[in-house]
Amino acid sequence: MHTRGINPRGGQKVWVWILLAPTLVGLVVGAVGSIAATFGISFFSWDLLTPPEWVGIENYTDLPGNRKFRKALFNTTMFSIMYVPATIVISLVVAVMLNRHIVGKSFFRMIFFLPVITSPTAVGLVWSWIYAKDKGALNAVLDVIGMEPVSWLGSKMVLYSVVIVNVWGAIGEGMIIFLAGSQAIPRDVYEAATIDGATPFQQFWTLTIPLLLPSLFFQTVLSTINAFQAFDYVYILTATSSGGSSMPTLVFQIYRDGFNFFRMGSASAQSVVLALVVLSLTLVYSRLQKRWGGE
Repeated sequence: MHTRGINPRGGQKVWVWILLAPTLVGLVVGAVGSIAATFGISFFSWDLLTPPEWVGIENYTDLPGNRKFRKALFNTTMFSIMYVPATIVISLVVAVMLNRHIVGKSFFRMIFFLPVITSPTAVGLVWSWIYAKDKGALNAVLDVIGMEPVSWLGSKMVLYSVVIVNVWGAIGEGMIIFLAGSQAIPRDVYEAATIDGATPFQQFWTLTIPLLLPSLFFQTVLSTINAFQAFDYVYILTATSSGGSSMPTLVFQIYRDGFNFFRMGSASAQSVVLALVVLSLTLVYSRLQKRWGGE
């Protein structure tokens, strides 16, 4: 018996388009429209108060000589180099552990996923208290064991501190993805490997990792996008009284140029560059997945 899909006809098509219209309008105006507007504004000098002035590609050619942009790009790159592998590895380990038959695994899954649905502002404020130099919980522990307090959000430690908070907040998302991939692997594969004498580590390395390659590539793409778009925790933890940051990232720099100094043209140009960087990395991951992970 062959079952055909629903094919609206006549008046039904009108109602389909009417019901889809709000979503389609939001997609065109909110997504496509904003992208086109950002690209267009990047060719102008505009402070939101005076009429835009055409400058061509000047906003783009000025970026290599912009010290703040170079610093933000460097910080974002270093942040991504640490954040992406740490998120993937820890999420994978947590997923593998919670995919076993252990007591209270549903509770632990909830605990690890809780930061994903918690307000970044509230989480950031809690971590600000933990990292505080004078009365922070972390330095209080160091004081008990006889160590000097550390400026966790100072110039030397701020990158590592922010990476830790962002990784902590992203473990739950990766855990869900890897759990879904792990539960799709037939148990017969592991039973056969056990009969053949494979140790748990050998099964993880030769079975779990290859069979989870699609999930690994997918999580790598998501983590990379999240790394280059990092803003919430960066803003809350590193914002200074002058409106700057002790560790400005690209998104923070775009926000500051656009909404603190009203340099909308420069901010738009940086946004376009950021989008191109993320798109390029995504295409590289896609090629690698086709080569090593299969279609």
